[in-house]
Amino acid sequence: QLQLVESGGGLVQPGGSLRLSCAAARFTLDDYYITWFRQAPGKQREGVACISTSDGNTYYADSVKGRFTISINNAKNTVYLQMNSLKPEDKAVYYCAADNARDAGSWWLPIYDDWGQGTQVTVSL
Repeated sequence: QLQLVESGGGLVQPGGSLRLSCAAARFTLDDYYITWFRQAPGKQREGVACISTSDGNTYYADSVKGRFTISINNAKNTVYLQMNSLKPEDKAVYYCAADNARDAGSWWLPIYDDWGQGTQVTVSL
């Protein structure tokens, strides 16, 4: 298992930006899918963005395309989620998840081997 630690959540106004970080306790993240999920009260856990560490391909939910960007710093074993133009509906607990046995077509499915503790993102005036 990977140990994943999220950070960077907080309170931001609509239209603002926030960057989340997911640090992995591993020397390498080769051949992993790293995905950001979010869950708001009363709603199902939703896949937000995913990056494949083997080929660098990225995947996004339609609701965040053009606003969010997922990236990786291999030297730091850290995956980032840059969130711009935030909306009130983006408010949720955001989780980082990792799996090394994924199909690209199911990146969004919240069945992953390893999960972080979550970080709260609040978008409000």
